Amino acid sequence: MSLKQQIQTQATALTPKLIEIRRHIHAHPELSFQEHETAAYIETYLKGLGLQTQRMANTGVVAVIEGKNPSKKTVGLRADMDALPIVEVEDGRPYRSTREGVMHACGHDAHTTSLLGAATILNDLKDQFEGSVKLVFQPGEEKLPGGASLLIKEGVLKDIDVMIGQHVMPGIDTGNVGFRPGLYMASTDEIYVTITGKGGHGAMPHLTIDPVTIAANMIVALQQIVSRNANPTLPSVLTFGKVIANGATNVIPNEVKLEGTFRTLDENWRAMAHEKMIQMAKGIVEGMGATVDFQIVKGYPFLKNHEPLTHRCIDFAKDYMGDAHVEPLGIWMAAEDFSYYSQEVPSCFYRLGTRNIAKNTGISVHNASFDIDEEALTTGCGLMSWLAIQELNS
Repeated sequence: MSLKQQIQTQATALTPKLIEIRRHIHAHPELSFQEHETAAYIETYLKGLGLQTQRMANTGVVAVIEGKNPSKKTVGLRADMDALPIVEVEDGRPYRSTREGVMHACGHDAHTTSLLGAATILNDLKDQFEGSVKLVFQPGEEKLPGGASLLIKEGVLKDIDVMIGQHVMPGIDTGNVGFRPGLYMASTDEIYVTITGKGGHGAMPHLTIDPVTIAANMIVALQQIVSRNANPTLPSVLTFGKVIANGATNVIPNEVKLEGTFRTLDENWRAMAHEKMIQMAKGIVEGMGATVDFQIVKGYPFLKNHEPLTHRCIDFAKDYMGDAHVEPLGIWMAAEDFSYYSQEVPSCFYRLGTRNIAKNTGISVHNASFDIDEEALTTGCGLMSWLAIQELNS
C-alpha cells in the first residue's frame, strides 16, 4: 500500500472518532483566551499518542512529532481553538453548545479536530518522513491581539521552517479544497468614534449641535477615502457596523458612538488611510461645531501565502485528491491572525470545503445556524498529514 493510500485509509477509519471529538468540542465552546478545558482535552489526547505537550500563551498547546533526522526540517501545522459570543440556533442538533451565548460558529472545532486526526496519522507514520512536524493548537484567533502574535513572541516559530493552516469554507463543497498563492486576506483595524455635540429638543434643532446628523455626514464622507484614494487594484473596505445615538423621537442626544472596521491589502496605504480618516473626521465634525474622539486599534496584518510553498501544496493536494477537487480562490477581505505567521516564515493558508446542500451546511461562518458537513473532517486530517509529509520529503 502506498503512503497516500495509507493516509487515506487511516483518515477514513478515523472519521467516527473525529466526529465524536468535533461534537464534544462544539458542545463545550470557550471564548478567546479562555480555552482552558479545550486545551486540557487536547493535551489528554496528545499524551494518549505518547507525545509530550507544551503550554504557550496560557491556553495554547504545542507538541512535536519527530520523524527520521528530526532536525532536518520542521513543518508547523496550526489549528485555532476559540469560539464566538453567539447564541447557537435551536434546531435539534445533538451537539448544540451547552454554554448559552458561546458557539463554535467559525469552524475552529473542526480545525482542532482535523489537527488531532493529523497528529494520529503522522505519529503512526513517523518512520516514513524526514524531519519533524510541530502541532500548534492556537488560542484567541477571534480577538485582538490574536493568539498567533502571542505564540510568536513566546518563540513558537523558532524551529519552524514553513507553516501550514486550514480553515473551513461553507462556499466550497465537501471533498474539495481551495488555495490562493500570494495576497489572500486583508489586514483588519477596529475603529471607535465618539462625536460630542449639544443635545436638546427634537423640535428645536437650531438650539443644539446635532451629533446624529454630523455622524451621518462623517460616515458618508469617509467612504470617499476608499472610493477616491485607494489603489483600485488592491481592495479596501471601510464599514461602520455599530452606531449608538441614545436619544428619542423628540430628543437629540449629546453624543453618538460608532464602531467600525477598516481592511486593506497594502501596509503603506493602510497607514496613509489611518491619517486621512482622522483628519477628515476632525475637519467635518469640528467644522460643524462638535468634537470627535477617533480611535483606530491596529489589528492583524494582511495575509500573503508564500507562492513557492503554496504552489507545492496545490500540487500535493491535486496528487492526494485529484485535480477536480482543488479550486482556485480569490482575494477575501476577511482577516485572520494566521497572517502573523505569514509575515515571519513561508506559510500556506488554504480552505477546506464543508458545504453539503442536503445537510444545510452552506450557511456562512459567524452565523447562529452555521454547521459543517462532518465528512469534511476526513479530508481535513488526511490532507494536512499528506501536505506535511510531502513538504518534509520534498
